[in-house]
Amino acid sequence: MAAVTDAPPRGATPDDVDAICLGLPEVQLGTSWGDNPTYKVRGKGFVMHRPPGRTAIDPETGEPYDDLLVIQVPGEAEKRALVEDDRLPFFTIDHFKGYHAVLVQQSRLGEIDRDELAEILTDAWLTKAPKSLAKALLAHG
Repeated sequence: MAAVTDAPPRGATPDDVDAICLGLPEVQLGTSWGDNPTYKVRGKGFVMHRPPGRTAIDPETGEPYDDLLVIQVPGEAEKRALVEDDRLPFFTIDHFKGYHAVLVQQSRLGEIDRDELAEILTDAWLTKAPKSLAKALLAHG
């Protein structure tokens, strides 16, 4: 019998964001801040598609980013950990000072593996989920 090898980690995709978020308890895709698609748990958004805007400009092109996700994080320490890790594509902008969220271009999701993205999105969900729902997920996870 041949040895079983673990498959190499696969880079995450925008479709993974949808699958992971909608796979969490009581999540619906709705809208917030106008008509921005937002993943919500019991009406509270934890991942939002951010439209292009003057506060998030690509330094290489001078154009607004057009594929950003805003992902909630538990706190400032977690935000810094994601933003300051050079191997990760997460960043922040002045507009988000004091706000517990990070930004990521969907076109750069492949720089992290799906499991890591799942952990980050689950942590985002936990920031907005009611305690009883979070406790139930963690008990089964």
